[in-house]
Amino acid sequence: MTNTSTDITRRTFMKHLTLGGVGALSFAGTQLGKRATSAPITSPLAPTGNPIRIGMIDPITGPYSTSSMHDIHGATVAMDMANASGGILGRPIELLPVDDASNADIARKQAITLIKEKRVDALVGSFNGEAALAVSEIAETEGKLFMVSCAHINELSGSACRSSSFTYMPTARAMSRAVAPHIVKTYGSNWFFLNANTMDGTSAYTAMKHALSELGGKEVGHTVTKFGETDFTSALQEARLAKPDAVILNIYGWDLVNALKKANSMDLTMDMGIGGMIAGEQIGRPLGYTANQGIWGLTWDPKVPTKSSNIFIDGVIAKYRHTPTSRCYLGYAALTQILNAIRRAKTTDVSALVKTLEGHLFDGLKEGPSFFRAWDHQHVQDILVGKAFGKELGLGHYDILETVPGDAITIRRDQSTCQL
Repeated sequence: MTNTSTDITRRTFMKHLTLGGVGALSFAGTQLGKRATSAPITSPLAPTGNPIRIGMIDPITGPYSTSSMHDIHGATVAMDMANASGGILGRPIELLPVDDASNADIARKQAITLIKEKRVDALVGSFNGEAALAVSEIAETEGKLFMVSCAHINELSGSACRSSSFTYMPTARAMSRAVAPHIVKTYGSNWFFLNANTMDGTSAYTAMKHALSELGGKEVGHTVTKFGETDFTSALQEARLAKPDAVILNIYGWDLVNALKKANSMDLTMDMGIGGMIAGEQIGRPLGYTANQGIWGLTWDPKVPTKSSNIFIDGVIAKYRHTPTSRCYLGYAALTQILNAIRRAKTTDVSALVKTLEGHLFDGLKEGPSFFRAWDHQHVQDILVGKAFGKELGLGHYDILETVPGDAITIRRDQSTCQL
């Protein structure tokens, strides 16, 4: 389904890039197409003045901890690149990461502390849906921009949308509509769902079930596991007894790593396919190549063949000595958009930043266009579908099956519950 509310196409996007109208990564300074082997870039242009402070709220502890650190790594590289180019408006950038432990109350307190005590100019981050909603509420009340980097719940750009918040991560609905046809085509249309007992798990389950229904498929069973589960034996045995064509894992972080490890030890894919709404290098890397399996939605992959992706990859390798994951990408790209908005607006005032972000077309490190819709502040972007590979496949663990244009799978304005 094409979103008829916008006429942005890949052709107009490339024309826009050629004319120099985007410049989303104008402060990136590494050489294109060459993997970095030196230390991170040092600044020949030391920025002066009061720093621009960005508070980053992520679940540094808990089941999302590894992915969270990758989010922070990506944002840190974006900060370093900006400072190496003289800062923003001649001011240095400071990133202040804090832990929300995937808890809404902690996230709320952290947001208040960052704004009132640390005097941050904007907020970025969040994985857990409940935590993201809590931070969004505080940002609105306190008049600060909040760029949601990693949470996927539909409410953020739907029923709970707020004027000061923008969502960089694709919605659960869009991710599900991208990946579901490939799971059905490869494995079949009778699915068993394994869901985390969180807003994230419910969001993914609802979206994947809806996408399956659109394809004429059927749910043959489901089970719920606790957030932070380490033993998935009984849940996967329940899935096997239902004899589905595929088991859909609506879990993430270390929960997903542990479930895939158990599925591998049980030889589950001898009987059925496996997959889900979202995975990535941050999941595949702890598993190792042989244990990783299934078909998944991906927000980015290191094999994306664009110059801006190469700049990003070089920056992460130079600083952290590892190929970036999709969570590194989200942190890097989300902070980049905040900093570029400040540069364009020439201020950190929230109303000016909202105005410059609404409808903004930019280079999102992907082949197709990226833009923030003015009417719900959702980032519309390419979504990749990948099949986990049993050995190293160039850069990464996934064979890219398709790059799905975001405006082909996102909702239309007349379907939205957002009222800004």
